Amino acid sequence: MCERGATDIHQHLWPEAVVEQLRIRTRPPRLDGWTLRLSGEPPIAVRPEDHDPLRRARLDPGLRRIAVSLSGSLGIEHLPPGEAAPLLDAWHQGARELPDPFVGWASAHTAEPDHDGLTALLDDRLIGLQLPATALATPTALEKLAPLLAVAEAAGKPVFVHPGPRPPSEEPTPPWWPTVVGHVGQLHAAWWSWYTAGRALLPRLRICFAAAAGLAPVHHERFTLRGGGRLRLDPCVFVDTSSYGRQALDAVARVLGIDALVLGSDRPCAAPGAPELGAAADHAVRVSNPCHLLEGVRP
Repeated sequence: MCERGATDIHQHLWPEAVVEQLRIRTRPPRLDGWTLRLSGEPPIAVRPEDHDPLRRARLDPGLRRIAVSLSGSLGIEHLPPGEAAPLLDAWHQGARELPDPFVGWASAHTAEPDHDGLTALLDDRLIGLQLPATALATPTALEKLAPLLAVAEAAGKPVFVHPGPRPPSEEPTPPWWPTVVGHVGQLHAAWWSWYTAGRALLPRLRICFAAAAGLAPVHHERFTLRGGGRLRLDPCVFVDTSSYGRQALDAVARVLGIDALVLGSDRPCAAPGAPELGAAADHAVRVSNPCHLLEGVRP
């Protein structure tokens, strides 16, 4: 797979079966026509063309592999098991049936995960496990979920940590608040939970945090000054580039090294940005590092 070239590890695309399941729901998350309704957030207008795989592939002809996921922001992994099951089944079936260059991230219920089911799902078309950051909000939460992460580790597959659903709130906030404030806070908590407890529990797991982990790595100076100790670099921990540009990604690379950055665009929720860190860094972010994350090897 490494010879195939550039990989985007973070996009979202709903197969038809997922759209159908979201439309028959009577409470969030649900689709009302093409309007997405989530708890605690204003209605979101969805463009049907954004979920056309052939059109999506044409947007980035230089990509040889596009990894899509069932966005953790929908909150499906936190639904009651009976509500989550048909959505998860629809996602896994639909993701496996997408044409090249698409591959998918598997999802799992966080309260009652099916370990054997996940083992069966992880194959060449489902490249790893996505988890909502809200499921890893504390070291204790991570410890409880470690057996599920261990399934991915045993299969030699990575875990992708994506922002989760917004908690209910009665106070009004600007439309950008959930992504700029809520998602960043979730990713910080998940990053520090992993840094505190993850590697000791899962010594071989490759893990990636969306949106540069909300820039949590840049806060390691504060961590050190507050008594947390010196930074421990981990060659199997990655962050994707979604939602950030040159200034932020340069700061993260100075902390973690360029080998930790992988291309993630978050299409169609955001337009992909260019790190603008130089030709060698661009090749690492688009080709070499995604190969290391997804397959455990460096080309």
